[in-house]
Order: sequence, then structure tokens, then C-alpha cells
Amino acid sequence: MSATFPLYATPAARRLDAQAAALLGGDAYALMARAGQAAWAHLRRHWPAARSLLVVCGPGNNGGDGYVLARLAQRAGLRVGVAHLAAHVPRTDLAQRACTEYVGAGGHVEIFDDALPAADLVVDALFGIGLSRAPDADSHRLIDAINAQRVPVLSLDVPSGVDADTGAVPSVAVIATQTLQFIAAHAGLHTGDALEYAGELLLDDLDVPAEAFDGVAASAERITAAALAQWLLPRRRNTHKGESGHVLCIGGDHGGGGAAMLCAEAALRAGAGLASVATRREHVAALLARRPEAMAHAVESDADLHPLLARAGAIALGPGLGQGEWGGALHRIALQSGKPLVVDADALNLLARAPRRLEDAILTPHPGEAARLLDATSAQVQGDRFAAAQALAERYGSVVVLKGAGTIVAAPAHVPRVIDAGNPGMAVGGMGDALTGIVAALRAQGLPAFDAASAGALLHALAGDAAARDGERGLLPSDLVAQLRRLGNP
Repeated sequence: MSATFPLYATPAARRLDAQAAALLGGDAYALMARAGQAAWAHLRRHWPAARSLLVVCGPGNNGGDGYVLARLAQRAGLRVGVAHLAAHVPRTDLAQRACTEYVGAGGHVEIFDDALPAADLVVDALFGIGLSRAPDADSHRLIDAINAQRVPVLSLDVPSGVDADTGAVPSVAVIATQTLQFIAAHAGLHTGDALEYAGELLLDDLDVPAEAFDGVAASAERITAAALAQWLLPRRRNTHKGESGHVLCIGGDHGGGGAAMLCAEAALRAGAGLASVATRREHVAALLARRPEAMAHAVESDADLHPLLARAGAIALGPGLGQGEWGGALHRIALQSGKPLVVDADALNLLARAPRRLEDAILTPHPGEAARLLDATSAQVQGDRFAAAQALAERYGSVVVLKGAGTIVAAPAHVPRVIDAGNPGMAVGGMGDALTGIVAALRAQGLPAFDAASAGALLHALAGDAAARDGERGLLPSDLVAQLRRLGNP
């Protein structure tokens, strides 16, 4: 299994289409025919029992792909219906040709009038990668009708209504069972709201020549479980705990001791040779009772923290830290330490109050924290997660892990990475504390900041998926931490 997969923005996808068509003798319709044929073959593989098919076509080339598919399905003996809005007569030469060939082969086209005919399967060929706005009122009604069919839905290239670049859904979108992308995977379909609509994401390269990709840069890359092996290498036989790094977890104000302990425990399970906790005196006994391998220290003044900082290889700053006087003082000292930092939770909120560049830091915000760091709203962050992650990286000079569905890892001068793992059961307090400890452990073990953030976010998400095999609802961070040892030794 490949470890990474390139993801492309819409301008790059359009260039790929043009270069692929040129390599096929300049016949763009030949490329459309391949897409329709690939969709038909895919449909027969995945829904072999389907006997009736409804194809909803739009006015552009995505609709053209649908007309090709409809013609092939009709020729194979399926009951086929094609529906479109009155305003959606084919507008491109390619779509017009595909429609004409379908009708010429005996196909029938219906104008949508608030109801769709019943079918075993619906194909969404309404809008492709070009739609970046909310659908108009008529399209909204048509999409609602598709979603009301209660049968499997195959979306061609993009679920209609989803922005292929950002993953945002400005209004309404088709809820697909599967989305079959052509030639190149679209970046926006792998993060944020798009994951609610795309269903299973699949890719058919249409057998275009490799030269079609010449000069076309990916805008992001998706990393999978196979990537862990390049970062989590076997340890040499003659090693010692010092070589595996020393993580200092700073946090645990009154009422937040559990967050600091989750962080330290995750750091140890992610391979740190040593883990210390700088916390309130009241938490020390409980922390030692829960995890005696962690070194818990009562820190009530600046003088208590300085010797701990001197021994640390990386600092996990923020779990349970609070935003009061105690947390603020530790935050200031840690930022001035010159040590590699992983900054989370209240440490991010304190940073938002007094922004500064942190050149050797990894920030791990959720969308709300990201919004505060950017003086924006959570909706704006979620509306374009790639742009938000990159803006954070540029503003703070740091590596950024923008958490959420389709976590994004960004950094100045790097192609962002999208984590291909994780599940809704991980939406529970304490998961971020575990992530902070994991990333700090990998940073302390010598990984560069961008790789430590990427490997840590991937390991965290994979551990969450492993823990969710017993059910997503009720999943706890400690369940995830229990999976780290096995997954951290690929």
C-alpha cells in the first residue's frame, strides 16, 4: 500500500484534463468517453444487482460523463432514466455530443419537476469541480430530491454542492454512497464537511499517460498508515533512554491534572524515554499513582520550572494549563526557553492574546482555537481548512496541526499533509492532550517538526480507529493511548 497520495486543486485538475486530452491526440471527447466507461465499469462492479438507473445530469462536462454512462447502461439492458433541470440543457460541445449520442441510441431525458423516478441506483452527474458557490434554488430542490431517494448514490468526480478545493458545503450537497474521482484526487474531498457527503472516495486514473502530470504540482498530499514506517524506525540494540528523548509536559492547573497526565502517558506510550510533568502540587500524588513511570513535579514558582526545562528535549505546553496567573507565568517561561515546543489548549489561547512567531514550535489547534489565533470565526476556518492551516503556519512561523475531520498538517515552505484516519468517536475531551504528548514524544526522539507533527497526528488517528473497533460512542482518550504501543512499532 502506498504511503502518500497527491491531492490536486481545481486549476491543476483542469490542466491535467487538458494535457491528458492532448496526449490522446487532442480529442477531449475521448477523455470523456473514458470517464463514462470507467464509471459504468465501476457501477457494475459495485452494484451488479442494479436493474434500473437514474442519471441526474448538469449542463457541463460532468453532465457529459453522465450521458455517456447512461448510454452504456442502456445498451447493456438496464432501465435508464436521465433527468435534468429545464435550465440545464448541455452547454459545452462535449456535453452536447454525449447527450446527442445518448438520445440517438434511444435514450430519454426528463425535465425535473420536483419529483424523480424510482431507481435502484442514482448517479450524480450534476456539478463537477467548477462549482464553488451555493447551488441556486432549482438545483437545491433537485439535490434534495436526490437525497430523498433512499437508494445508493454514485457521484462522478465530486458530490454536487461540495467545493472540490476547500471541502466546504455552502448550502446543500448530494450525500453520496461513493464518489468516483477521475485522473486526480481532489484536495477538498479529504477534509472538513466534504467527508460528510463524499462517502467512500475512489479514484480511476483513466489510464492516461504519466506525461499528463508533467509540470502539474499537487496542492497537498494524503498520508496513510503505511507512512508510519518511514518515521518510526526500529531502535538500535545498544540504546538507552536518553536517546529516546525527554518530554516535559507543562500543565494541570487546579482541575486540570488529568489533562497533564494524559499528555505524559501518551508521550511514554509513543516512545519517549523520559516524561516529566510540571503541575500543581495537589496533582503530584494522583499522577504518580496512575503512572509511576512519569516524573511528576510540583511547580508553584518560576524557580521550580527552570531546572525541569534545562533537562527537557521537547516541551508539551498547554494540557490543563488554564489561562490564569499560574498558567500565564509558565507559558511565558516555556516560550522563552528555546526548546522545541508543542503548543495546545490554553497555551494556544494565551498565544492568541499576545501573538508572536515561534520558529521551533508545533501548534495543534482545533477550529475554535485556530479562529482565535487568526482573529477569525470557526465558520471561516472550516470554510477553507487548507487556507486556515497555511495562514496559521505563516503568521506564527510554526508547524500547524489543524485538528478535525481530515486533520491538516501545514508548515511554511511545505506541501500540506492530510491525515487519512480518525473517526467521530474521537470528539471527546482529552483527545487533544494525548495528541500533544504523542507529537512531543516524536519531536524529542529527533524527528523534524513537520515530520513529528505528521507522524504524531497519523499515529493518534490510527490509534483512535483501533480503539473505535469496540464502538465510537463512549471512546475515551485512555482507550486510544492503550493502542499506541502496538501501532508505534510498525
